[in-house]
Amino acid sequence: MRLRAALLSTALSIAVAGCGAASGGGDGGQKRDAAQPPAPSSSTSPDPAAEAAKIAAGLPDVDLVGQLLMPFAYGNDAAKVSDGSRAGNQKVGGVDTPAQLVERYRLGGLILVRRASGDATAGTNPTSNIDSPAQVRTLTGGLQQAARKLPSRAPLLVGTDQEHGTVTRIRDGVTLLPSAMALGAATDPRLTEQASQVSATELAALGINVDFAPDADVTGGPGNDVIGSRSFGANPALVGQRVAAAVRGYERAGVAATLKHFPGHGHTSADSHEELPVLRQSRSQLIARDVAPFSAGITAGASLVMTGHLDVQAVDPGVPATLSRKVLVDLLRGQLRFKGVVVSDAMNMAAITKKYPAGEAAVRAVLAGNDILLMPPDLRAAQQGLLGAVRSGRLPRAQVVESATRILTLKTRLAATSQPAMSALNTPTNRARVGAAAAGAVTQFRGSCGGALIRQPVRVTGATGKHRDALAAALRRNGMRVDASAGETIHLVGYGEGAKDLQPAGVTVALDTPYVLSSARSPVLLAAYSGVPLSLEAVAAVIAGKARATGRSPVTVAGLPATACR
Repeated sequence: MRLRAALLSTALSIAVAGCGAASGGGDGGQKRDAAQPPAPSSSTSPDPAAEAAKIAAGLPDVDLVGQLLMPFAYGNDAAKVSDGSRAGNQKVGGVDTPAQLVERYRLGGLILVRRASGDATAGTNPTSNIDSPAQVRTLTGGLQQAARKLPSRAPLLVGTDQEHGTVTRIRDGVTLLPSAMALGAATDPRLTEQASQVSATELAALGINVDFAPDADVTGGPGNDVIGSRSFGANPALVGQRVAAAVRGYERAGVAATLKHFPGHGHTSADSHEELPVLRQSRSQLIARDVAPFSAGITAGASLVMTGHLDVQAVDPGVPATLSRKVLVDLLRGQLRFKGVVVSDAMNMAAITKKYPAGEAAVRAVLAGNDILLMPPDLRAAQQGLLGAVRSGRLPRAQVVESATRILTLKTRLAATSQPAMSALNTPTNRARVGAAAAGAVTQFRGSCGGALIRQPVRVTGATGKHRDALAAALRRNGMRVDASAGETIHLVGYGEGAKDLQPAGVTVALDTPYVLSSARSPVLLAAYSGVPLSLEAVAAVIAGKARATGRSPVTVAGLPATACR
């Protein structure tokens, strides 16, 4: 395998050259670690984990610690950035460009984000380093070129949150999936698997090898709306089934899947972006209702598990799960037997930053069992905190070597997959596969099933102009007359504040969680759980009578059946 050969070559070259890497951290100190990597005994070793362990054990401390860091870098290009991005990188790490950040901090990975309105996680995204598919591919290529110059010569883990639905980082030029809750409503889990494989193939074409998805949280209902439609549903068995299907789709396409937010963020009313949520379930309830889908995803082969910033009262009260060995070592690695990479949720979230400064939080998170620290709020402080803890003995070097070994082993496996061409993006085949999932999700809660659901002409109201225009165009393609000033009303209910926008209509359509439909008085109620174009196309076909709503709500909507169309 290519990375295995690179790792072997690296071990030999570092041993001969004496590493030549600073161990003084991001300040560029010149002192070298005394330990040198052993030369490999054989270039045909069948055990990549063993070879990764040799490399990790011999890396200088700064390179070893660097493998554990996955920050955000400012700029849409690895080497050429705007003045604003240069200033951002100077603040983050005293450098100008993303490539320099990789070099100075010997980074093991970087995250790509896009700050957008309507995104539930926008508060922790400082800005965007995602613009277009072509730009992302150029950026990731430049970042990997920078990584190849490091002593480890291992490729970067390049991650993003492409959950689809409300948390979608890449929105242009790719096939957009409906939300997780939509996939939960589609009764065939194979639709989840094929849609996830489409998404992963397109991410791989862009140079992204880690997706922080699928969300394995089980939603507790309308009172626990922090996760909302990011969850597949309220039934642990259904969620576990869809999680496993998504994992198979991602991993088959060569993208590492990440289960989040362990041990489960679905039964919370607080948002860990703003405060530390408290889980008050008993241990038995926690295992049965929240942890079960994570177990299913682990069995399916998920490469990573993301920790949640959650106070799990039944396991380690008062301690965020991200900082708890009882949660990450005893429960996740012990009881669930997870052998892969543990990545923290963003370390710049208030649930962590309110408790500890960046350096101390980084040390505590690694001591607790995290392998990768995502988006530390102060990269220099996190790096120096870890280096100081290793040198003082507070953080055993052997534990950091174990984490780096898991990371390098994952990189070995990911590097064995060829990068798809850009022509793999948003193809007719991809749209057809995802369209089948979107169509399978449409759920009818009220009204006669079969045939056109409303008289013509029709007009579309609610949500955003983009949603209205897309549905109107889809209705016309399905043979319906649309008149913006007359006719029966089809009203779209959107996300967030838009979910409160209920008006009298012939048909009301929920484009996010369907709970709002319990208050709607329309004779026909539909849920698409998502406002992506393929979901609106599916809704149009149902309204026009060209298709039947076959979805079944994966959550309970007060006063309404799971489906009116049996």
